[in-house]
Amino acid sequence: MKLPPHKLITSQSDWQLCLEKLQAEARLAIDLEANSMYAYREEVCLIQISIPGQDYIIDPLGVDDLSGLGEIIQNPQVEKVFHAAEYDMILLKRQFGWQLHNLFDTMWAARILGYQRYGLASMIETVYGIELDKRHQKSNWCKRPLSPEQLVYAQLDTHHLLDLRDHLEKELQAAGRLEEAAETFVEQTHIKLSDNDFDPDNDFWSISGAYDLTRQQQAVLRALAIFRNHEARLQNRPLFKIFHDKTLIELAQTTPGSISALRDVYGMSAGQTRRYGRQLLNTIAEGMRAPYPAYPKRTERPPDAAIHRFDKLHTWRKNSASQRGVESDVIISKDALWAIALKNPQTEAEIAELDEVGDWRCKTYAQDILAVLRNN
Repeated sequence: MKLPPHKLITSQSDWQLCLEKLQAEARLAIDLEANSMYAYREEVCLIQISIPGQDYIIDPLGVDDLSGLGEIIQNPQVEKVFHAAEYDMILLKRQFGWQLHNLFDTMWAARILGYQRYGLASMIETVYGIELDKRHQKSNWCKRPLSPEQLVYAQLDTHHLLDLRDHLEKELQAAGRLEEAAETFVEQTHIKLSDNDFDPDNDFWSISGAYDLTRQQQAVLRALAIFRNHEARLQNRPLFKIFHDKTLIELAQTTPGSISALRDVYGMSAGQTRRYGRQLLNTIAEGMRAPYPAYPKRTERPPDAAIHRFDKLHTWRKNSASQRGVESDVIISKDALWAIALKNPQTEAEIAELDEVGDWRCKTYAQDILAVLRNN
């Protein structure tokens, strides 16, 4: 497929000209590329924006001030079209502090309509018969220069999005699902940022197998996790590129005491042994002398009655989704089910008070929900 030429924006002056074009548009198709597989903390490495007749590829590493884009992102009068927006919105909020308003998410539109394959490549192939090349999906997008093939890949991520949005809007209209989609898009913009900072006392507990270790082995694992995080931050590499979780578990279990013993541990290459061997042995020895780590605080268990209500609501949601031919979270979110289960509303007005439910879902499902709760 031959694409029209894109415009690559690599300087502040080029960006200012681009921004003037973008500010005149009522809607934009947007996608981001990040380097999560190549950095300790991911960052936005590329921003693709399409408007009618033009695709832009913006290099944020070459543009000093992108605040004008932030104004567009946050402007509720301008529609932003994404495919699977959640991760991109997290990146925008975490790195730039931008809260997106006015979203049309083509992935969620497809899911609401019951598409079984709703990845962007699948959607483009299904709707337009065009096969996208996804070979560069795991590229290091912060590495420069970008190849012509990478730039074509990046352009394709937004080139069809505005047309796809219009196609799906017509389907939503025909199916009577526009109001539901609009509510879902608003819900998706309510992004909650998790704490991204390393917690030396708690993060190691999330490693698979941590709870199966002896208490002293858990102390060793904690020390190893702290060492791995230090190296990852120092080298600006993701944790798994320093050591795999399974390697840390085996080191904690076997507590090798020599360089030669390290070579028998899963995932320990000759290069890793040379580079980290002596530090690992010292870290393991420190862990063997360390006090046992405290267990993480448990989240408070909901009352048994609320858990029972949630289970009933969960079954209702699953059955409703099956009857309609969609996935369960299209019907209503798990957060909303928990809010209902904990509140135990007795009237439609009480359901309407729950922020997690939304007006359309309250109007559509309130009587079904109340029936489930009455049969509790």
